[in-house]
Amino acid sequence: MARQIDYYFSTQSPWAYIGHALFENLAASHQLKVTYKPVLLVDLFSETGGLPLAKRHPARQRYRFMELQRWREKRGLNFNLQPKHWPFNARLADGAVIAAIQAGLNPEPFLRRAFTGVWEQQLDLADAATLTRLADEAGLPGARIVAQAASDEIGAIYDRNRQDAIEADVFGSPAWVLDGEVFWGQDRIELLADALKSGRKAYTSAV
Repeated sequence: MARQIDYYFSTQSPWAYIGHALFENLAASHQLKVTYKPVLLVDLFSETGGLPLAKRHPARQRYRFMELQRWREKRGLNFNLQPKHWPFNARLADGAVIAAIQAGLNPEPFLRRAFTGVWEQQLDLADAATLTRLADEAGLPGARIVAQAASDEIGAIYDRNRQDAIEADVFGSPAWVLDGEVFWGQDRIELLADALKSGRKAYTSAV
């Protein structure tokens, strides 16, 4: 029976983009059942003590810029550090991922295109026409998926994902939850790989 892992992220997150392909390769190699859970980061931050980028101390903002360069090189990626249409309102793009799932479709081909779209191609992921095109290219019924993405039904699931994240002790993007153990940040993928390879029991915060 395939092991299940929850994947919390937002299409707005550079760190989710940086780690996405590596995680998907890891999930495939271990035949994991991935549950994709997009979350609204600003609300998640506000409830877990985090701050949106613009409100962080300038030293933290400068350090983030250096880290993006380090990990761009480390992961062998080629992306814009300050893409034209970032930050953006991720509600529609994240909602499209949820809408695909609700339609019984695999959201990963769209998610991959969304990540590269904003960070490599500098596309506007708040634009419905852009999202429709990306969804079509991913083999999804783009117009239907994007229209559904804006619905109250999808909004309710989006909010429930946030609640699930808080209950799971998730406070940022990306984060993976395997057997109750949280791996936060794309720089924890190697630790997730170690846990999967060893088959060890999940670590907990219990003393």
